[in-house]
Amino acid sequence: MVLEITREIESALTPNALRVLEKRYLRRDRNGRITETPEQMFRRVARFVAQAEKQYRPEVEVDTIADEFYRAMASLEFLPNSPTLLNAGTETGQLSSCFVLPVPDSLEETFDAVKYTAMIHKSGGGIGFNVSHIRPTGSAVGEHFDAAGGPVALIHVFAGAADYIRQGGVRRGCNSVVMSVSHPDILHFINAKSNPSLLTNFYNSVSVTDDFMDKVRSGDDYCLIDPNTGRAVGSLNASAVFKRIVDQAWSTGDPGLVFIDRINRDNPTPSLGRLETITGCGEQALLPYESCNLGSINLAAMLKEKGGTLSIDFNKLARLIPIAVRFLDNVIDVNKFPVPVIERTTRLTRKIGLGVMGFADMLIQLGVSYNSTKAITMAEEIMEFISERAKEASYNLALERGVFPAWSGSIYEKRGLPMRNASCTTIAPTGTISIIAGVSSGIEPIFAAVFVRNILDGENLLEINPYFERIARERGFYSRELIEQLVTSNHLHSRKEVPEDVRKIFVTAHRVSPEWHVRIQAAFQRHIDNAVSKTVNFPKSASREDIARVFMMAWEWGLKGITVYRDRSRQSQPLCINEIGKYLIEDLFNQSQTSER
Repeated sequence: MVLEITREIESALTPNALRVLEKRYLRRDRNGRITETPEQMFRRVARFVAQAEKQYRPEVEVDTIADEFYRAMASLEFLPNSPTLLNAGTETGQLSSCFVLPVPDSLEETFDAVKYTAMIHKSGGGIGFNVSHIRPTGSAVGEHFDAAGGPVALIHVFAGAADYIRQGGVRRGCNSVVMSVSHPDILHFINAKSNPSLLTNFYNSVSVTDDFMDKVRSGDDYCLIDPNTGRAVGSLNASAVFKRIVDQAWSTGDPGLVFIDRINRDNPTPSLGRLETITGCGEQALLPYESCNLGSINLAAMLKEKGGTLSIDFNKLARLIPIAVRFLDNVIDVNKFPVPVIERTTRLTRKIGLGVMGFADMLIQLGVSYNSTKAITMAEEIMEFISERAKEASYNLALERGVFPAWSGSIYEKRGLPMRNASCTTIAPTGTISIIAGVSSGIEPIFAAVFVRNILDGENLLEINPYFERIARERGFYSRELIEQLVTSNHLHSRKEVPEDVRKIFVTAHRVSPEWHVRIQAAFQRHIDNAVSKTVNFPKSASREDIARVFMMAWEWGLKGITVYRDRSRQSQPLCINEIGKYLIEDLFNQSQTSER
């Protein structure tokens, strides 16, 4: 089986997947020459992660486990987060994607956090910060009563450190920062990214309580609390603050909202403290100094055919999930953590985050529109199945290896349920690993049938949805003119030469109404331990009222956070429709003609 995958993996990888692997993931010698193939990369990762088995079962055949891990990755059915692919079996050895660093109101501890930021980014991780405990701008500091610079000024310090370090030597640091809506500097924080050239490697979110959201509805005021003294120092009108958040999100996409009470209702270890901070893309709430390693199942590969009809292959999913959970649990044991306190805290709860990618591509293959009640039903059914089987796998690992050390006092102790991991499931954005798998990212709808992807330090990659191309060729409406029109306009819905049923199935992100974005996210969230990384896309014509309605809807429907983006509200976008695509299409068709000669 391994030999078969080895022969087939090159053909399974798309040209863009190979480009990303060559640029970011495959090992190089000191002269910059690539020294491994994709198959060798997967084998390197599988062997390294499988070594953890010896800690629990000295007699185990590690190669057998490594083969299982290799098959899961090389078949592109499951992929771990980027640091694992980058660093497993290397000197760096840091395999986690998500970290949370506390930001105490102390100069010495703050600059410890800056040092840790550099170390984490150097090893390939992303970081979440919470600046709610920093005293407000102008507060007295020290015996000389110097004026404090405030939390927003401190964010720029962290941004400078992160910007200087490229994650794992291949990309800039990715960070998120949260501030409580009750902090006296909240208005300054809301507008912190008004200048689009500042804090480009940070995503900002306002942490709001249920009480604040209730007061937004009623129009009441709420108190501002000085974190240094714990006293009320003023008040603001909740509706006015909410309007400021909405206005800034409409203008730039920042800030988003974090529903902190909803997050803590699912806190698996309340005895260790409240969850206050989210990680880089909003998918994970962690305690100070915790980290989490993530992995995603490719739903587009979880289908079976019978009698010419495709359906979800739950038996295949059931076989894959325990392998993925074991893999992610092993990562904790073989990981080389960047800071000892992070290792201690992470091992205390052993949180993992198994999620999915390729949801939109799965729906397309099944002939289901993303914005449909059938898609909602499938989202619930799939994620409930994955969540139950992941917890079952963690339970079995607990019987084999022991419960996570902080199990006493956890929600699982109260249930009498042994668990290896305090949390098991997360929906991550799967930015680059979805490119490697050749599928749509996370649970997002497709951005477009044809688009340009801006990654790899400004390199542009042409993406043509493979299912759209196949159907277009089979049904006779594929043409260079169509592809060129789509890459510059994204108006598939108005192309009359494309059959109506095809247009309906290939609904794109901006044609999915914001309400349907939220409904899909809520469907997944109901069966996720942690949170869901997802962006609610708005067309450029969207109003501030549209965004306000979605923010309120997200809270009402039980989301843990909400991120919005109005098209072209920033100068550069990772996915776009533009004239560059015409040149890429010209190259594509020229290469096709050359190969046919």
